[in-house]
Amino acid sequence: MIAPGDKAVLRLAIGLGLAVLVAYGFALQMPHVVCLMATMLLCKPGPPIPPVKAVAMALLLAGLLITGVLMVPLLENYALAGVLLTGAILYALFFFGIRTGNPLTMLLVVAFTLIPVAGVAEQALVTIISVTIAVGIAVGSLVSGFSHAFFPDALAAKAAKASPPGRETASWIALRGTLVVMPVFVLALTDPSFYLAAIMKAAALGQQAGSTDTRSAGRELVGSTLMGAAMALAVWLGLSLWPSLWMLMLWMMAAALWAGARLFRVRRTRLPPVFWSDALVTMLILLGPAIEDSAGSTGVLAASAVRVCLFVGVALYAWATVWLLERWRASRSEALFFHNG
Repeated sequence: MIAPGDKAVLRLAIGLGLAVLVAYGFALQMPHVVCLMATMLLCKPGPPIPPVKAVAMALLLAGLLITGVLMVPLLENYALAGVLLTGAILYALFFFGIRTGNPLTMLLVVAFTLIPVAGVAEQALVTIISVTIAVGIAVGSLVSGFSHAFFPDALAAKAAKASPPGRETASWIALRGTLVVMPVFVLALTDPSFYLAAIMKAAALGQQAGSTDTRSAGRELVGSTLMGAAMALAVWLGLSLWPSLWMLMLWMMAAALWAGARLFRVRRTRLPPVFWSDALVTMLILLGPAIEDSAGSTGVLAASAVRVCLFVGVALYAWATVWLLERWRASRSEALFFHNG
């Protein structure tokens, strides 16, 4: 009898392996983004997404993509208004995800922030990213259903959902996530090609910042980034021994097994599950461009080192944001307490 945690790890590893096989085997555009979308769906607790819910999510995502396209002329001609409107939409997405307990909030944030940035850089890139995200969701749903068919978990379908936080708490967490993402979004508008990967990392940190406290923020936000970089390096070194699609799939599955065992609490650690899911996401964001750089015969190590430094810088900013906001909130609460007293 396989334990539920072991089944979850196997589903993640097999699902990611199949996503790698499809994305890289069929030479899809931006294959690491396809794998990233699939990983978000595979890390989601509980049963696979039902077809009706998947259609509803696809419609919501289509609406976000259309809104993102419409944001491009606004950002180009009325930059301040476009940035403020983007911040308001991101806040609404984070708030919606926190109140509903939807673990796919990061997917919506990534979709909405990538499209306007890509549109500012080049209109053709919007179509590429939109199709890539749609294909990634389709592949993720397919491999998630396939892996659940082999390793079903009846207990996950009956698991009780935790009660969502109150409106005030959700509003505060959404504000933290928005403030983490927005500066990177503004930087990406100045140089989209350089900061495109940082947008995906900032979206992951924005969601992670909402589930951490001040005391452990540095260890979780910066530590998960460094752990993801170490995992990407290990997979890259293993792949360099015998570069092939099958070896890439096997090394990705090995990384998913190692991180998934800690993500689903098969191996107990002091770090929360969001640490390991963010480390896995960071590995994919770093490894995908490195593989593309190697195909183009460019300096892989130098480019990867720049991306790691950029990601660590974004993580440090997220840590500082969480610390400053919590300090301000604590001082405000203390002032109100003494005033009322």
